[in-house]
Amino acid sequence: MLTKRIIACLDVDGGRVVKGVQFEDLRDAGDPADLAKAHSESGADEVVLLDISAAHQQRATLLETVRRAARQLFIPLTVGGGIRSLEDAAAVFSTGADKISINSAALSNPNLITQIAERFGSQAVVVAIDAKRRANAAAWEAFTHGGRTASGRDAVEWAREAESRGAGEILLTSMDRDGTASGFDCDLTRAVADSVRIPVIASGGAGDARHFAEVFREGHADAALAASIFHYGIHRFADLKHQLSLQGIPMRLPC
Repeated sequence: MLTKRIIACLDVDGGRVVKGVQFEDLRDAGDPADLAKAHSESGADEVVLLDISAAHQQRATLLETVRRAARQLFIPLTVGGGIRSLEDAAAVFSTGADKISINSAALSNPNLITQIAERFGSQAVVVAIDAKRRANAAAWEAFTHGGRTASGRDAVEWAREAESRGAGEILLTSMDRDGTASGFDCDLTRAVADSVRIPVIASGGAGDARHFAEVFREGHADAALAASIFHYGIHRFADLKHQLSLQGIPMRLPC
């Protein structure tokens, strides 16, 4: 049985890690390189670094910030934000990133997924989907530009298309649950996970070990990503993974 992954998320704004609630009220959480190192040593399976203001500000990813974080890691590093072309992706890979994550640019130019996958392999292409539940419907809409702009696209349908164009993973964030510590949106995660054959990373809402167990069992997630509970020392990765392992969820436990 494949092990489930626990992933640390570093939302970076202006070179600093920040965290908010439902994409708003951001507060400082620390230095990206320092936090990347701390999470790796604590037992994280991977780190995702997202330059959350790059798309909105229409600028490139902060490459030096990525390079500093990559130097601290011996686990996979995914980088997103401001990647709008094959050249942008190549520049990020040159800093030491193992995967790139694309969101707004993929929705505006879906062929970019294919271009990057053909050059670097599907395993290196993560399509991020920021999804918000539609009013009075069991459906979700994909948003762009850090959750600021509605795309008009159904999140589940977009996940299927992203897979068909060459994406190797889906990073799925519930905007409704982001930063609330109320639990992952298992309905959203299951809807996407059951519609694609590639791994789905659940994001948004983690508060305790029970939430991770729920999204793995009920949400059918392959991995779960969190930020606040790790940045502020509420949970250590090793402790969380041990708790999940005792519940029968396959984990790669730290040595």
